[in-house]
Amino acid sequence: MSQLRIEKIQELMKQEISKIILQELKDPRIGFVTVTQVEITRDLSIAKVFVSIMGNDEQIESSWTGLNSSLGFIRREVGHRIRLRTTPELKFVLDKSLDYSDHIQKLLLQIEREQG
Repeated sequence: MSQLRIEKIQELMKQEISKIILQELKDPRIGFVTVTQVEITRDLSIAKVFVSIMGNDEQIESSWTGLNSSLGFIRREVGHRIRLRTTPELKFVLDKSLDYSDHIQKLLLQIEREQG
């Protein structure tokens, strides 16, 4: 399968999963969740969905549990919205890149204050 098609499917899945999480899920455990990236295998059998969850450790754990319990619903909705021969199996992966960039930003501001 061409890389361009896979990239288009990844972006479409990212948008649709974001919409589903924001608008369709009614689980009160799920807080502020952002889908940052989707990676699909070349045979379209597995999709890794990278999510960033904001909040304290308890809120993150609660949101993570809620997301994993709603995997079947999200996969079914993605299958209805995106017409593929088979809907990929979804696996959530916690994305720490936003936390890391926030940490770097704080360090840079601290250095700036110390020099100024």
